[in-house]
Amino acid sequence: MLRLAVPAFLALVAEPLFLLADSAIVGHLGTPQLAGLGVASAALLTAANIFVFLAYGTTSIVARHVGAGDERGAVANGLDGVWLAAALGLVTSLLVAAFARPLVAAFGASPDALVHAEHYLRASAAGIPAMLVVLAATGILRGVQDTTTPLVVSVAGFTCNVALNVLLVYGLHLGIVGSAIGTVISQWGMAVALLLVVVRAARRLDASLRPHPGRVLVAARGGIPLLVRTLALRTVLLLTTWVAAGLGDVPLGAYQVSATVWSFLTFALDALAIAAQALTGKALGAGDTAGTRAATTLMIRWGLIGGAVLGALVLALHTVLPHLFTSDPETQAALAAGLVVVALSQPISGWVFVLDGVLIGAGDTRWLAWAQLALLVAYVPVVLVVRHVAGPLDDPAAVVWLWVGFSIFMTLRGIALGLRARSDAWLVTGATR
Repeated sequence: MLRLAVPAFLALVAEPLFLLADSAIVGHLGTPQLAGLGVASAALLTAANIFVFLAYGTTSIVARHVGAGDERGAVANGLDGVWLAAALGLVTSLLVAAFARPLVAAFGASPDALVHAEHYLRASAAGIPAMLVVLAATGILRGVQDTTTPLVVSVAGFTCNVALNVLLVYGLHLGIVGSAIGTVISQWGMAVALLLVVVRAARRLDASLRPHPGRVLVAARGGIPLLVRTLALRTVLLLTTWVAAGLGDVPLGAYQVSATVWSFLTFALDALAIAAQALTGKALGAGDTAGTRAATTLMIRWGLIGGAVLGALVLALHTVLPHLFTSDPETQAALAAGLVVVALSQPISGWVFVLDGVLIGAGDTRWLAWAQLALLVAYVPVVLVVRHVAGPLDDPAAVVWLWVGFSIFMTLRGIALGLRARSDAWLVTGATR
């Protein structure tokens, strides 16, 4: 577990550092730029992360084949996911670039923020194919129990991203667009590096590199439940951003940074979910239900402890972190208040992410899709109440209400996942579910 979780933890932490670095660099250009980054990043992450099944689904499928002793079949099935990622990435990139204006306008932010959001989103769209290929290739490596290679690539990508962004934003004075260009270059570098590793493994096992249309279609069909689950999750986040955008630039800017910090913590805790996916898939592929139960119990405990530790760290730094992202006193105050709620909710996040990873690793994706749709419906009245009680325009306290509402959603999600994990319906063994 440690061999898988520790490198995965470090690699996953490196991923949100892309956005944290962008927030820190762009934030000092001004509050409208930071607010624009908040809107654009919400749209961009939604466009890319709805295809997170390329990583999660691939990890589960590859791990089951590894557990059943079919390493060649594992890599071959994983490569079908890479081809699917490339096709989906190209289409999504073109659509986001073409409709950047209406996408950011849908959030209802201020005119100044929308100008910056549109420029950032249109430039960032070129990196979407690379983002999806990275997801699929990472899923292959996790499935064969290799989380170290994605770590090395992520660290290199983050380092390159920071250096390029500073150069392009401040050195060449390209503003928020420079930040987007630097990130796109780094994303493509990561995609190429991971593809080289996967291709070398395929050649070693004599697995075909050509796309197999039938298997690609099967991979696409199998990813639909995870796609539905992810769309429902992203809708929850978009609803929260929509409410923040209607409260003024100060709450929106503060929410953008606090949401980025929350994403950073999410990726950190998700390391246990990655281990859960790989270990659950491998154990069920080998027919070991007792080992699956034992691993689940241990990782839940780690998730709760990890959430408590991260929450305590954020709570201790909640008045320090805002100064790293903005010079505006009102935004700093709003951000500090929001981070308190973020910190207190982390143990719940640890519980949720571990159980989510276990069920994804088991391939219990249909239940996850239906459950997440039900939770989305339950969250709609919560977010509408938050919008009503959040206070007047540009009230710094509005950020607190945003995070209280989101914490209610996470609590409901934790209850649903816990009840499912106690049953035996998800414990299906064999190389395929």
